[in-house]
Amino acid sequence: MPKKLRKMLGDVNAPCCVALRELIDTQSKETIRAWCLAYAEDKLLPIFKKHCPGDERPRMAVRAAHDYIAGKVKFPVVKNIILNECHGAARELDYNPVAQAAARGVGQGTAVVHTLTHSLGLYFYAAAAVAYDRLGLEAAVEEYAAIAEEVCLDYANALRAVVVENEPNPAKLKWNC
Repeated sequence: MPKKLRKMLGDVNAPCCVALRELIDTQSKETIRAWCLAYAEDKLLPIFKKHCPGDERPRMAVRAAHDYIAGKVKFPVVKNIILNECHGAARELDYNPVAQAAARGVGQGTAVVHTLTHSLGLYFYAAAAVAYDRLGLEAAVEEYAAIAEEVCLDYANALRAVVVENEPNPAKLKWNC
C-alpha cells in the first residue's frame, strides 16, 4: 500500500509561488481566465485522459468555462458542471491520486471563470498530478518538491507568454494565503 500522499503539492510561501502571485496580480481577469483554461487543457487534461481515457467530465468543465466566457451559458450551468462533473470525477478517484489531482486541477482552472484566486489552486493540484504521474506514488518528499518547483516555473512561464505589459486594468485579487 502506498504511503499517504498529499492531494496538493507546492508551498504558498516559496519564492516561486510568491513571484507567481505577484505576476498574476498584474493581469486582467480576462488574461488570467484564458491562461488558466489553456494550462488546464494543455497540461492536465492529457494526464487525466492517460489515466481515465473514457471519462469526459473534466473536458466538459473546460468546454463549459469557455462557453461561459463567450456568453453562451450562465454561471449556474458552469458551476454545476465544475462541481458535479469535474470535481465529482475527482471524488471517485481516491484509488488513483494522479487522475484525482488532474481532475481537481482542471476543476480549479475552470472555476477561475468565477473566482480568480482559484488560479493558485490550479498550480497546487497540477504540481501533484505532474509529480505523481512522472515519479509514481513512492518517491521521496524532496523529489516531489522539486517537481512542484518545476511546475510553478512552467505555470509562470505560461502566464508570461500571454502577459499584457502594463495591463491598464489588472484584477484586484485578495489572496487568503
